[in-house]
Amino acid sequence: MKHLWIRFGCFMTGYNYNILRNCSEAAFKSVKKYTAAMLIVCILWFFIGFTFAQRYLTLSLPGCMLAGILATVIIVQVEKQIVLSINPSRLLLIFRGCLAVMMSVLGAVIIDQILFEKDIEIEKISYVSEKVDMILPSKTEELRKQIAALDTTIERKEEERRKYMDDISKHPNQTILNTQTQSRMVPVPGKTSSGQDTIIFKRENTSITATSTVPNPKTAFIPSLDSTIGAMRQQKILEENELRDIKPTLERKMEASTGFLDELKVMVRLISASNVALSFWFLWILFFLFIEMLVLFSKMGDRSNDYEKAVLHHMNLQIRRLNALEKGFD
Repeated sequence: MKHLWIRFGCFMTGYNYNILRNCSEAAFKSVKKYTAAMLIVCILWFFIGFTFAQRYLTLSLPGCMLAGILATVIIVQVEKQIVLSINPSRLLLIFRGCLAVMMSVLGAVIIDQILFEKDIEIEKISYVSEKVDMILPSKTEELRKQIAALDTTIERKEEERRKYMDDISKHPNQTILNTQTQSRMVPVPGKTSSGQDTIIFKRENTSITATSTVPNPKTAFIPSLDSTIGAMRQQKILEENELRDIKPTLERKMEASTGFLDELKVMVRLISASNVALSFWFLWILFFLFIEMLVLFSKMGDRSNDYEKAVLHHMNLQIRRLNALEKGFD
């Protein structure tokens, strides 16, 4: 329990506790300092990862927690590249500095979209209105074409119905002829093969024609035509209502589907239009940048402590043993 914080610091920084516990207070202070700096960065990026997943990925609470933990793990692994480097190269320092700049900009953008939420919502109104005005003519033209096509179809169906009604009024009933054929055997005089007179029977077909009156069959087409015309008129009313309310509908749809990039564009417009917002945004970037550079500056400002010398000493001893083994095998 005495060195619980030191053990946690070793877990965060990657230091070996078994080596560190035999080192001086200076090595302990270095671990505490690195741990404090990494904790600040981890807490900040846990919040950023959690917020981003909640706001833009619309994840549940466990998903947001997982996103925050993932961001924290990534940050810890990045910081270990500096902390565990005994003599970090210039290229590594430049790389970490560039990474810190990019991370500070990303962090500031995500946090500012939360801080400027109300201002972004106000600016988003004009942004969405401009986008709606751009796509409104094409949408309106499309709806008008659909309404015109429905009008043409309705007129054609009504003309067809009028023709049916005229024919029904002129010929309400139709006469149908039913012809039936009956056959019977009729005796006919004839002769046998020997020439004698005889009677033979032949089949005779007789046609019987009967008439019946039925309603005009076109009457059956009227209900289906009426149903079709009614459905088309209802569809036309819906599309006319949609045409009348197309702009508010498009604005609602676009506001509901606004994503990260849209809000980023709105924020850029907001920042570029206000010196106060621009200054505050740069202040946030500097704040994130300095926090990101805490571990790097701490590492650059430290001299080599006894922990690092102990690690180097153990490495040299191991190298000597390996060299001696190679000579022995030779």
